[in-house]
Parts: sequence; structure tokens; C-alpha cells
Amino acid sequence: MADYTIYHNPRCSKSRQTLALLEENGIAPTVILYLNEPLTAFELKTIIKKLGINTRDLLRTKEAQYKALNLSDTQLDDDALLTAMIENPKLIERPIVIHGNRAVLGRPPENILSLL
Repeated sequence: MADYTIYHNPRCSKSRQTLALLEENGIAPTVILYLNEPLTAFELKTIIKKLGINTRDLLRTKEAQYKALNLSDTQLDDDALLTAMIENPKLIERPIVIHGNRAVLGRPPENILSLL
């Protein structure tokens, strides 16, 4: 089953657990190291749509950059939030697993079972 993709940070325990869970289920996903391969606004918008969330829900609110960039400001529009994520990919919630037109956040890792 090759049509799975994981946006992965190998330093994140939840991301490692999610990747292991995929592999335990016989899935060898395409692994995208999004910290090394920055996403475009189009890619982020596509992921957000597949997740069925709003742009703000993809932000990691506990990251220092979140506070430093004042991203809690509700006046910021989606474009400003996307720009922040593109310029600071650590702000993107992880891991994200995509299969076809659906996606889930692997927090907790068991969330991905709905894609199998």
C-alpha cells in the first residue's frame, strides 16, 4: 500500500509512533521530512482541507515561535498563519498522515487507524 504519506519529524515521539503503527499494518508510506522540505501555501491548504480543520487548528500553540510571532492574535487571517507555518515549519502540528482525499493527525497515533 504505497498511497499513504506521512509528514514526519523523526525527533517527535508521536511521529515515530505513528510511522511505526503504519509499518506494523503493512504500510510503507511516503515519508516527507517537512522540516527539511518546506511546504507551500497550496500544499498546506490542501492538507488542511483533507483534515477538515481550519488553518489555526494546524498550529502548534506551545512552540516558542507561536508566542514570539503573536499567532494567538485572532485578527490574523489564514494567509498570515500559512506564511508563519511556511517560514517556521516547527509550528505545523505533527504527524499528518494522508491517504487519498483524507488525512488525520497522529495525535494520538491511533487516530490513523481510521485511514486503514
